Amino acid sequence: MRSVLLVKTSSMGDVIHNLPVVSDLLRIWPDASIDWAVEENFAEIPRLHPGVRRVIPVAIRRWRKQLGQAATWRDIRLAAGALRETYYDFVIDTQGLTKSALISRVAQGLRCGFAREVAREPLAALAYDCHYVIPRNAHAVERNRWLAAAACEYTPDLPLRYGIHAPDTLPTWGLVSPFAVLLTATSRDDKLWPEAHWIATGNALRAQGVRCVLPAGNPVERARAERLAAAIPQALVAPPAQLTEIASVMQAAQVIIGVDTGLTHLAAALDRPVVALAVATNPALTGVYGGPGAINLGGIGLVPTPDAVLQALAPFITVKPALT
Repeated sequence: MRSVLLVKTSSMGDVIHNLPVVSDLLRIWPDASIDWAVEENFAEIPRLHPGVRRVIPVAIRRWRKQLGQAATWRDIRLAAGALRETYYDFVIDTQGLTKSALISRVAQGLRCGFAREVAREPLAALAYDCHYVIPRNAHAVERNRWLAAAACEYTPDLPLRYGIHAPDTLPTWGLVSPFAVLLTATSRDDKLWPEAHWIATGNALRAQGVRCVLPAGNPVERARAERLAAAIPQALVAPPAQLTEIASVMQAAQVIIGVDTGLTHLAAALDRPVVALAVATNPALTGVYGGPGAINLGGIGLVPTPDAVLQALAPFITVKPALT
């Protein structure tokens, strides 16, 4: 039985983009044992894939801020022990960063990664036994898949499959179908979509019989969601929730609209109709990627209009009575 350790630690979107590698490996080796090293904050994502045997959480983001604490070094030793517990046939680092390369170096097995000239951080290549030149101009999902295929010596022509499904149980905080999920928050202000555009789009959806649900995390995101919900009749600001709970909500949504953020990529991975709003990034490289329901609008310096969003959503909105 083949054993593989995948190293893709962060961010949320990058981790989601790596899910198809699991599906590809299991098509080639149905009995493969696949583990995944990931930042603790994103450990829920690989756990959504039934083909992942073991998730090994790491906490590099937290550890480097607390190197003077004994508990940090205890956690590092525990994580290192978990990484060394299995001798892997392949250790595949699709992150290409120094931090992920260090994780690969701790693990036991044939270490595979991007060649120096195409790695995100060239120094990472020093940690690998085998190096592969994967084109930089390909979408992140395909770069991950091509690297795994090169390392494990199979043809990278398999159908795309993320392989995840959210739990069927919906939360009890007042969802009323049909509804759309509006993902308005992102880690960078230059990725935000204008609030006036969100309000216009939300009001148009409401007129078609679709209520709006706005997830939010930190206080700044929640304040924005509350402003928008106040201007969109019958809109609901979702209470704080775990990732799996938000995934269940998106699984049940009629449509999802989101800025360039991890949850928008999760919607595509769940094979839900999703319109991704690119404002400061290139969707050809990091946009939503999936079936015909994964739609990218905009680009660097190109702000999608509400009309363009509504036109893209039209084929997926099946209930259009006016709300009272």
